[in-house]
Amino acid sequence: MKKNSANSPNGQVEKSQPAGYKAPAVHKAFQILKTVAQSSESLGLVQLAEQLGYSKSTTHGLVHALLREGVLTQGPGGRKLFLGPMIAELMFSTWDQEKVMKLAQPLLDEIRDTVNETVILGARIQHRVLIISVAEAFDSLKISVPVGSTIPLIAGAVGKAFLATENPELVATMIQKYGLRTYTPRSITDVTSYFEELDRVRTCGHAVDIEEYLPGINAVAVALQNLQGLPIAIWVVGMSANIDADKLSRIATITKEQAQRLRRMVDKATFR
Repeated sequence: MKKNSANSPNGQVEKSQPAGYKAPAVHKAFQILKTVAQSSESLGLVQLAEQLGYSKSTTHGLVHALLREGVLTQGPGGRKLFLGPMIAELMFSTWDQEKVMKLAQPLLDEIRDTVNETVILGARIQHRVLIISVAEAFDSLKISVPVGSTIPLIAGAVGKAFLATENPELVATMIQKYGLRTYTPRSITDVTSYFEELDRVRTCGHAVDIEEYLPGINAVAVALQNLQGLPIAIWVVGMSANIDADKLSRIATITKEQAQRLRRMVDKATFR
């Protein structure tokens, strides 16, 4: 039986790779990207090599290849490494954020006009939530959230809204890795209690945050469970002094209705 072969550019005969070829260089490059993305502090090349257990020469070669492709970038002075712009371009290449924002903004404005609280649209990107659109309340004393900022996934109402739709085993793995942080004295830090809270979210269709993430701030969040693109959610935030139990319930009803409307529009939309 003849072995499969192919001619290389230099004229030599190369054996084709067997099924299941693992491409170790690709694996190492991915581990570099993963480590940079998940690090709580910016890393230099030496720190990166030490964390991964790679030689400095291997790490140097892979990092510079990733820098050339734009998936890594360097901070001032070229010492620290960060994810590059190409990551975002690839992430959004089949998901038109601008179109989603145009679809969502009138609905966010409608919720804001009805309840006079700040309304936010966010997309889940692994263990963070990216703010992609905001309708701020009209009051001078209001919650302001810059578009483009991110918050931890396991934090407050929006995290519970997203994670209630997730496989419990995956949620448990995520909690084990990132932990349930104490943001305020009201934060849920007990794993059993957190899973009971996710059960309540699944039952009622919305998540509530009573000063769990930020002191003096209440929130209601609804995950769209959209079929197209990144998972997105709508949530309403306001001063706890202005949002009592009755208003919280009214906000939940309104937000769920608008989330259903937006989900239908997003899933019917044609993206590039």
